[in-house]
Amino acid sequence: MASGPQFRLLGPMEVRLAGSAVVLRAGKHRALLAALLLRPNRVVPVTELVEHVWGDTPPARTRGTLQTYVMRLRAALGDPSLIQTASDGYRMLVDPLAVDAHRFADAAARGRAAASSEDLVTARKAFAEALELWRGPVLSDVPSETLYSEHAPRLNELLMTVHEQRIDVELALGNHADLVPELFALTRDHPLRERFWGQLMLALYRCSRQAEALEAFRQLDRTLDDQLGIDPSAELRALHQAILMGARELAAPVVAREPERAPASPMRLPDDIADFTGRSWHVERITGLIAGGSVPIVTLAGQPGVGKTTLAVRVAHLLRDRFPDGQLYVDLRGYALGAPADGMDVLSRFLRALGVPPDEIPPDADEQSTMLRSLLSGRRMLLLLDNASAPDQVRPLLPGTASCRVIVTSRDDLRGLIAMNGARTVPVDVFSVAESASLLEKLLGPGDHAELASRCGHLPLALRVAAAYLAGRDDVTISGSPIELAYAALPPAPQRLFRLLSLVPGPDFTAEAASALADVDAEGLLTVLAIARLVVRAVPGRYRFHDELVRYAAALREESDSPSEQQASWTALLDHYLRGVERCAELLYPGIVRLPSSASGPAPRISTSAEALAWLDAERPNLIAAIRHAAEHGPSEVAWQLADALRGYLWIGQHVGEWLATAHHGLQAAQKSAHRPAEAAMHANLGTLYLRLGEFARSVEHHDHAIELYRALGDKDAEASVLNNLSLVHRRSGDLAAAKDALLRCLEMLRSAPADSVSTGLYNLGQLAVELGEIDGAVEHFSQALALAPNADSHTYLGMALRLQGRLDEARAHLDRALEIGNVPAGEAETLENLAALELASGNAEAALSLASRALSLVADGGDQQVATTTRITLGEIRRALSDLDTAAGLFEQALTTARRIGYASGEVRALIDLAVVLRDLDRAADSRSAAEQAARRGAELGLRALENRARELA
Repeated sequence: MASGPQFRLLGPMEVRLAGSAVVLRAGKHRALLAALLLRPNRVVPVTELVEHVWGDTPPARTRGTLQTYVMRLRAALGDPSLIQTASDGYRMLVDPLAVDAHRFADAAARGRAAASSEDLVTARKAFAEALELWRGPVLSDVPSETLYSEHAPRLNELLMTVHEQRIDVELALGNHADLVPELFALTRDHPLRERFWGQLMLALYRCSRQAEALEAFRQLDRTLDDQLGIDPSAELRALHQAILMGARELAAPVVAREPERAPASPMRLPDDIADFTGRSWHVERITGLIAGGSVPIVTLAGQPGVGKTTLAVRVAHLLRDRFPDGQLYVDLRGYALGAPADGMDVLSRFLRALGVPPDEIPPDADEQSTMLRSLLSGRRMLLLLDNASAPDQVRPLLPGTASCRVIVTSRDDLRGLIAMNGARTVPVDVFSVAESASLLEKLLGPGDHAELASRCGHLPLALRVAAAYLAGRDDVTISGSPIELAYAALPPAPQRLFRLLSLVPGPDFTAEAASALADVDAEGLLTVLAIARLVVRAVPGRYRFHDELVRYAAALREESDSPSEQQASWTALLDHYLRGVERCAELLYPGIVRLPSSASGPAPRISTSAEALAWLDAERPNLIAAIRHAAEHGPSEVAWQLADALRGYLWIGQHVGEWLATAHHGLQAAQKSAHRPAEAAMHANLGTLYLRLGEFARSVEHHDHAIELYRALGDKDAEASVLNNLSLVHRRSGDLAAAKDALLRCLEMLRSAPADSVSTGLYNLGQLAVELGEIDGAVEHFSQALALAPNADSHTYLGMALRLQGRLDEARAHLDRALEIGNVPAGEAETLENLAALELASGNAEAALSLASRALSLVADGGDQQVATTTRITLGEIRRALSDLDTAAGLFEQALTTARRIGYASGEVRALIDLAVVLRDLDRAADSRSAAEQAARRGAELGLRALENRARELA
């Protein structure tokens, strides 16, 4: 990146000088600057600038007004030489790479060059660098139709091309499996862009998802015909034909595996501020304690507004080289008006930052804390824990290793950390007279500022607010509280917004949320508040309060705004959140049935699935805080509606801690309001979550509550759905009799339901019959399911049951038909595993080995682990038939470990029995007997009589 000023146009305009943001409040100033930046180092004629700034309605004194705007831009940029005057226009002297639009084009060109020379790793990095520059729609806050029409189409087209070229590189690197979710989103968001469809088809084919690849082509064909009346391109038709034929040239490339990924080294510190002032003793003292001595924790203690966070962030940046494994930061919100940061949420964020996959993060806070300490052991990292209110808020986050150090900021000295954790406290007081003078000179220019500093009590927060208040007011002095004066100087509209923003329950807010809250266009008002230092623009597009300022705003709100006005604003903010979550749900998981919504008003501007995920990720802390606040203070219905609408997102992202919290808050709100449908939905929500966590008893408890409530409400469809889920819980926990009872009750209620719903119940009943050894019953259930829904699963399951009955030819016909129809990876793996077992039963061990190996490749890494367990058992049986006993034993042990981890009860017993057999073959009689006895005991517990009897024979 170029040094010097930095300019961003790929999203809202941003200008940064020496690391600090420069705010251009006037839209016409932004239009003028954008026009110059898009043609750097070239003269832009006055006539063009006038058109870009004013369009068809220029002012009477056009040239004079333009000169004034240029003068103001020069002043804002702090360097008049950046904008040069030419005879017929103006020229912006700037390194093109200082402008993100040009840096994007440069990175894209480097990526294309690297790709053409087959340097795929370099190409991937360059394309990723280019895409990371986009923060939103280009020129999104630049009010110039001519600029947008001239430049946005070109840049948007280049953006799409870079996406296509990067995906080509990833496909060439063999990363087709990782691309499938992204390509589904891209084809949904850009349905007429054929190249994305071709890439999706190829990625699906390479993932052994031939049927889905062909269906993607059919979907494209229908879309093009409906919208344009044309056929897919010749290139796409040729790809379709090649997929049908299984052409060899479509096979995934053979690439060397990358070395195992190193542990993540996150750099999560907030930005350092360019005008940091004073504190030299504090910086030296903290640096010495953290970097030089054996002190593991340093606490910065001082009153609100004294600059503890600014000081801690400065020291953390200075020490970055001392901690090469990274820095973690969190605002614990110990003194916020709302609830403090949730401990599980903080731990989960730290674990994700350290590279832990979401599905591997434990649901228990103590387990998360233990995992964090384990990951930090031996690493050199710095943790900055901001705004802690008590030692117990800090302790679960402490590393427990001397190589990691911690800086904590608090209003208290946190003596418990001194006594029990060896912390040292560095008190942070107000500025000295010299430090106050130095800061005010930086902010206001040279002059005698002693009286102003004294009136501000030398408090850094007050000094900055006072300086913002006095900037440009030569004839005004400070005669009272700087914060009160800054507020009093505001017009009524930003005053009202400032007060109402204290209602926000979470850590930050966007202009869109503020607009909904106050029923105004808040973008400009927030700029006014930011200039006055009454709010802080934390990151592009998001704002936050200092704790003291939000308390002041809340006090003003209670004095100035009626309870009905406050309630209306709070309800409007919740509506904004709820409409946003509902919009995201429509894009990300439209098939999940949700509770009815009470929200009104427009939804946030979210148009693609990628934007939906980004919005939910950014708003997650606010949404969780809103659910908790609504559950405690009302309106209650928003709590359960938000919790219900977030289910799909929390499942997708494996946000277990947040899921647990929101579901419990939703249940609390529903019970308080005696709203039975919502209470039932929240119990079902918690039942699904506890199934995901493997806590079967709690899952059964919540499912039972949901069933009772739905039965009392007379909602048979909902009751049947919960019964079907309950049967899965009982199967996973090994209570097969209860699972069968739940399924029979479910099917009884589904008599008049659609065929797909009934067939799903029959599948589950047939699989249960197989586990119980009731093969004739399984054949009957699967035959009925096939008659209702003749798909690949129906043929696979019936083929499995027929194989177990010994009707091998009939079984083979159904399994072959399932392969012809095609299925998702887990379904195809099941079909192949059953064919492998059939070949083994027919005496064709080599053919069976090939089929089972193909099946395992589809599910081994991140696929359906129950299918993976079954496949490893079958593969082990084949290896034993081939006299490869050691490999067979290893496969059975892997299957046993996975079965126990996921709660697959019958798989556990099967693995133990096969392990006992192969250990006997290896002359390990004692180990064989132990495995057989375990299998017999477990089979008896589960009611698996056939497996139990076989195990007893072995024992």
